[in-house]
Amino acid sequence: MTGEDELEALRQAMPPTAPSNASLDWDQFGRSWGKEFPSDYCRFIDVYGYGSIERYLAVLKPEPEGTVTENSDMANETEVAREAWSWVRKAPELAEARPELIAWGGDASADLLCWDGSDEDPDRWPVLVYNRDDGLWRRYDCGMVQFLVRVLRGDFDECPLGDLSLWGR
Repeated sequence: MTGEDELEALRQAMPPTAPSNASLDWDQFGRSWGKEFPSDYCRFIDVYGYGSIERYLAVLKPEPEGTVTENSDMANETEVAREAWSWVRKAPELAEARPELIAWGGDASADLLCWDGSDEDPDRWPVLVYNRDDGLWRRYDCGMVQFLVRVLRGDFDECPLGDLSLWGR
């Protein structure tokens, strides 16, 4: 499935209810983090903006790396994720992994949704989820939009999140 197909699948599963609340200079944003961001994330933000999905999952506000805010947005949650990686259990396939975590979301169950930004091609960044219910980091070999589509369709072996609010909706 191409990025456009994935976004269209998401639009069908979760139609936008308002115009995007974000207008970003993606080049400047990427420079602040020292890397480009996945094209599916950029398209998602351009269509939906940042904020809450069904008052459960939050897609974090894109902000330059090093930004300090009162809110739990991308820069703050990335720091939380990087700290959590150092002491939280990991699925066996991640035991020796040293990902370059960048948070893109979180939820009401206090789960962390991140990318492993280690690959030079941001469109190949997998999603890493720290599910606080089972206290474990897991890897999902898909991008952010495909991850959301698969959660909404109930298309993983089990729900990767700590609550079933969006699962198979």
